[in-house]
Amino acid sequence: MNHMRRALRLARRALGSVHPNPAVGSLVVNEGVVKGEGRTQPPGGNHAEIVALKAAGSFAEGGVLYTTLEPCVHFGKTPPCTDYIIESGIKEVRISTTDPNPMVFGKGIQKLRDADVKVVVGEENEQGMKIIEAYTKFITSKMPFVTAKFAMSLDGKVATSSGDSKWISNERSRWYTHTIRSQSDAILTGINTVIADDPLLTARNERGNPRAKQPVRVVIDTNARIPETSRLLKEPGESILACSRIDPLKMEYLKQLGVKTIISESPQGNVDIYKTIQTLGLEQNITSIFVESGPTVMGSLFDLNLVDKVIAFIAPTIIGGSNSPSPVAGVGVDEMLESLKLQRVQWKRFGRDMAIIGYC
Repeated sequence: MNHMRRALRLARRALGSVHPNPAVGSLVVNEGVVKGEGRTQPPGGNHAEIVALKAAGSFAEGGVLYTTLEPCVHFGKTPPCTDYIIESGIKEVRISTTDPNPMVFGKGIQKLRDADVKVVVGEENEQGMKIIEAYTKFITSKMPFVTAKFAMSLDGKVATSSGDSKWISNERSRWYTHTIRSQSDAILTGINTVIADDPLLTARNERGNPRAKQPVRVVIDTNARIPETSRLLKEPGESILACSRIDPLKMEYLKQLGVKTIISESPQGNVDIYKTIQTLGLEQNITSIFVESGPTVMGSLFDLNLVDKVIAFIAPTIIGGSNSPSPVAGVGVDEMLESLKLQRVQWKRFGRDMAIIGYC
């Protein structure tokens, strides 16, 4: 058994439910046998290391702790993990990646070493860093990590000229999307998508039922046109409407439905998307946003350099039509030299669909 990979799987299970804290997985191993495991609990709950150590009990003494992130050394809502590790009698700590939080970075490792605990850093480091990519951006900039997702035909269309888009991607691609939704703090879309498709915007399991933890649903809606009958307003979880203007009566009605409102106007009179994203981070502690929108909102996000990651599904289908929309509108660039070129690109296959995943 690769113990660090098991810890990484535990960390992934915490994604989407622990923001603004990082998702961490930990194992306590003694004489080659796993004696305890844990993952980060929701804010106010124990960190992964503490969960694993408590599960291991006396077996922690003389054992090895595998953890995906450097243990914290400061007081927050919970005491420092380093103190608990030292008191448990753990003889060795294996860490996938250091904590980018300036309050922790390197200090947790040093404190453990000062207490004569052996520390090894870097095992499965690439995967460890990927799990905390949203936390890393948030803790260093207070801005959420934005992932743009779209599905398009082989000729680069996201819908027909009549607006029909169900379904371009296949079922396997859509279930992968639900997995990413469940790992995100928020899903963001535009009002045109809400009016045209009346989406649920929930994370669902393989049986089609809503998962226990739902991402926050954010709708960019300049004039607060969202229909009060919209299905997403009735789904489990929280909804936020970002608009530049709204009738006070409608605001009060939406408030009664549990919908929060962000008022943010750009000089052009539309929603100030940059300020909205910033507000979601600073006031809502949202660290990751999964964008599933039409070309207008998607184009604005790219124009403002707000997108960190792209997941693009490509179906072996030809739609055609000069009026059929493509996934990204906005201002765009004038020359190919200015075009955005994704980095660290990987391909995934979902049946007949292919997905390109890369970083901006």
